[in-house]
Amino acid sequence: MGAGLLFGAWLARAKRYRQHAWCQSAVVILNLAVIAATMAPSFHAQVLPRIPAKLSRPYFAWATVHAALGSVTELAALYILLAAGTRLLPERMRITRYKLWMRTVLALWWFVLLLGFATYALWYVPHLFR
Repeated sequence: MGAGLLFGAWLARAKRYRQHAWCQSAVVILNLAVIAATMAPSFHAQVLPRIPAKLSRPYFAWATVHAALGSVTELAALYILLAAGTRLLPERMRITRYKLWMRTVLALWWFVLLLGFATYALWYVPHLFR
């Protein structure tokens, strides 16, 4: 998905906006499916029952930060899809400064992705962070 987002950013720079919109939309929707199918159930089963008691442990803290920031980022990406790519939202809720929104969400998405890799390593790679 990261490569897809970079490719989509390249499409925008090449002024191929229709292809950019399709590419980025597909990545955002695919990411939503991955979140719903794997990440949310894992977080709900392994982390949520231990909040706030174990938030001082990196195992739970990193996963919580990843989930919170990832949720905000995915919601922002979905908002961009609705506000920039459809007429479903009222005019006052639509985006006018596309570049700022899209670049901010792309930067957040990459940060969340790296945080997700770190969280995965913390959970599943023995003795990496201990």
